[in-house]
Amino acid sequence: MSKYLLEIGCEELPYKFIPSAIQQLQNAFEGFLNNNKVQFDDVKVYATPRRLAVIISGLEKESKDEEKIVKGPIKKVAYDENGNLTKAGEGFCKKNGVTPEDLFIQDDYLHAKIVIKGKSIVELLKDNVPSIVLKLQGSHFMRWSDNEEKFSRPIRWIVSILDRDEVKIKIIDKESSNVTRGHRFAQQNVYINNPDDYKEIMRNCCVIVDQEERRQRIIDKAKEEAAKLGAEPYYTDDLLEEVTFITEYPVPAACEFNPDYLRLPEELVVTVMASHQRYFALYKDGKLINKFITMTNYLGDEFKNIKEGNVRVIKARLDDAVFFFNEDTKKPLVDYVEDIKGITFQKGMGSMFDKAQRMVKLSKSMIGDNASVERTALLAKADLATKLVFEFTELQGFIGADYARVSGEAENVSEGIKEHYFPLNADGETAKTLEGQIVGIADKIDNICAVFAEGKKPTGSSDPLGVRRAALGIIRTILAGSLQINIEKLIKDALELLPAGNKNVADEINEFFTQRLVIFLSDKYSKNVLEACAEGALTDLNDYINRVEAVSKLDCPPLLESANRVLRMLKAESVKSVDSNLFKEQAERELYEQVQTVCASEYDAYLKQLEAINPAVEKFFNDVLVMDKDENVKENRLALLTLLKSKYNHIADFSKL
Repeated sequence: MSKYLLEIGCEELPYKFIPSAIQQLQNAFEGFLNNNKVQFDDVKVYATPRRLAVIISGLEKESKDEEKIVKGPIKKVAYDENGNLTKAGEGFCKKNGVTPEDLFIQDDYLHAKIVIKGKSIVELLKDNVPSIVLKLQGSHFMRWSDNEEKFSRPIRWIVSILDRDEVKIKIIDKESSNVTRGHRFAQQNVYINNPDDYKEIMRNCCVIVDQEERRQRIIDKAKEEAAKLGAEPYYTDDLLEEVTFITEYPVPAACEFNPDYLRLPEELVVTVMASHQRYFALYKDGKLINKFITMTNYLGDEFKNIKEGNVRVIKARLDDAVFFFNEDTKKPLVDYVEDIKGITFQKGMGSMFDKAQRMVKLSKSMIGDNASVERTALLAKADLATKLVFEFTELQGFIGADYARVSGEAENVSEGIKEHYFPLNADGETAKTLEGQIVGIADKIDNICAVFAEGKKPTGSSDPLGVRRAALGIIRTILAGSLQINIEKLIKDALELLPAGNKNVADEINEFFTQRLVIFLSDKYSKNVLEACAEGALTDLNDYINRVEAVSKLDCPPLLESANRVLRMLKAESVKSVDSNLFKEQAERELYEQVQTVCASEYDAYLKQLEAINPAVEKFFNDVLVMDKDENVKENRLALLTLLKSKYNHIADFSKL
């Protein structure tokens, strides 16, 4: 088995492009090998700011021969009346490289079995690698020199090696060799003679090509440097990803800024450091300190200029923040409510002020009169009119919460303003305060209904206003807080409050929510069970979970068989009541009496009751002919089965189990 290495060396790639390029290359090479019937063990893709590398292990030297049946013209066209091949038949033979003896008739059409000879892996790589690389997709691709082809950044070198031999390829204007380049501040002309040595050779040239190894080094070095200060580094996945893809050999440098800036809101200082400057904020004993770590892509011992430069940059950013903070807090947060009349929420859906008024009404529809919840809803979007949020948009809610505290608002109102945006992502924490929970749900349901009313519901490639995330946020908030909220009613209320758009989309939104609910819970429960219990799920999510958990434990095939027999028989449910005077068989009376005993409020017990009456259901079907000649008797028996069906449907649609 062989091993192949491809390395594309470039000018610095945009960090946002690199994760996508890794996945695209992974998929493309696996697809290429599978389509050509080439056996391989593994495809690994590595990336740094200056290179994209692919290593394929366990590679066969050539693709396998492939037998294939090809279909030709119909028999009467392929042969003349004397049984000789016509021009069409001869053309079929010539095209496929077969003789008349290789032909056979199947389903009145001419067929032939052909053998497609395998190709050497060298030939396949030469033919396919350039096109795979040039099919990579990304934003802001560019041309250079007088080339027509585009790529993310100019290609400067290419390495292409199979075992110990070069596989010559050319991409745009660069031909491959076995020479790569190390870190910008290290050795440049580095020879790769074997793919097995690639990672170690590059590491010796201060390039950690494995992004996972590089990411872990960043974490370890940040913690190690922070420990020297008795502190711990703060980082998010987004920060780690960005730093991973802007460095080839991350080296930490600790810097210090004026402690006066710590009087600013903590989230603001951390955001300036992490999101805007890619710094690791430091915490000591749970408190933010006036030091941070920057991950350099530098080799050497002299960090003075690097530290001074970073301190100058963060000082300028924090000075801006101080100015905006001081300007914004010259008036209370409530005074900004009037200002958001000038901020459009969505075309045709009014301003952010209009949205805030709808949020107040929706909050009241969920829990009735509650002064602190209404106050939170009124102020939730007010910080959008402040200078600080205009500059740091990602801090909306956080800034509002701090300004609310400065303005003397109640603590639960301040916290609710921040939390109404929660969860910030699929795995983020949900709101803890009632204010944050209710106002957050009101905000998100208004977004969702506005999008659907405008006919812009999410598709596979677009998600206007993040409505998928919003729906998941509502579901998670309700379940985490054990809230009793009827989502179906809330959707109707939200649509009614919208100033424009198609308001007859409640069913679409209900279906959308149900799909998100099933997807969200499918890691924990069987999809069949989730769908079987989905009827009425949105009226009470907590009740839905209780039904799902009970049905998930059900193990009674006879009950399922009986329930499905009832469902199959009742094409249309009876609207009549059961009349015991029309019973002709003892089995009817017994079933009727036992059906009436099924009434447990706890779902495990309810299913046990259904199991307990199942012998009576089986006896009914054995002893009773439902379609009796007497129309009244027949209708009465159908009414009895309809009553039984309602008992099944109370917990689940058994036809989906």
